[in-house]
Amino acid sequence: MAGGTGGGIGEGRSREASGDRPFFGYDGAMKILVIEDDAQAAAYLVKGLKESGHVVDHVADGKDGLFMAGSENYNVLIVDRMLPGRDGLAIVEILRGAGTQTPVLFLSALGSVDDRVRGLRAGGDDYLTKPYAFSELLARVEALGRRKSTAEVTTTKLQVGDLEMDLLARKVRRGAKQIDLLPREFRLLEYLMRHAGNVVTRTMLLEYVSDYHFDPQTNVIDVHVARLRQKIDRDFPTPMIHTVRGAGYCLRA
Repeated sequence: MAGGTGGGIGEGRSREASGDRPFFGYDGAMKILVIEDDAQAAAYLVKGLKESGHVVDHVADGKDGLFMAGSENYNVLIVDRMLPGRDGLAIVEILRGAGTQTPVLFLSALGSVDDRVRGLRAGGDDYLTKPYAFSELLARVEALGRRKSTAEVTTTKLQVGDLEMDLLARKVRRGAKQIDLLPREFRLLEYLMRHAGNVVTRTMLLEYVSDYHFDPQTNVIDVHVARLRQKIDRDFPTPMIHTVRGAGYCLRA
């Protein structure tokens, strides 16, 4: 399960200096999760992605990978097919079933047509066979990241059950009732709706609401979610905002 061949990693000159490709830079940096159990292949991949300006997390076990992918906010997942604990196909099938739409690039030594088809049908967005050229992998990862970013930018309305949010008009309705929210409450609800069906941690909410500068141990998120819950769930028979003990919150219809 060796990583790739080629790509120029560790050749002494940065891509910015060599002119091989434009430096991706801070503004385009993505947060990427690599789920790969081969230590050498993972080190090669993580090093190259970091040198290209991205933030990278790595786990070597399928169960840990599933937990990380479901609890953190990533731009792209790079998933090996054969993993201990839980295989790559199962990870992606579970994530898709839970509503997580983070783009997935499968990496695998299994390169037959049937293998690639199984990966794509499991919910993968792309499939790259080992050994690979790092430059090709990077191009594919960045293409997936751009695709996700474009989809998010063009989304103007969110809906979960009878809860609707108009991002342009900055209005929220549940059923026939219009709900007035403060700016911070609006952003919190937007994040919960974008991740509907998934557990969202307090740290994730703190990071998303960028004007917060509090200690992560503070209960400010709990306070604001409690106020949000009063506005969203009050006067309705079915609550939508649920507390997941020891983890965070989950919005579901």
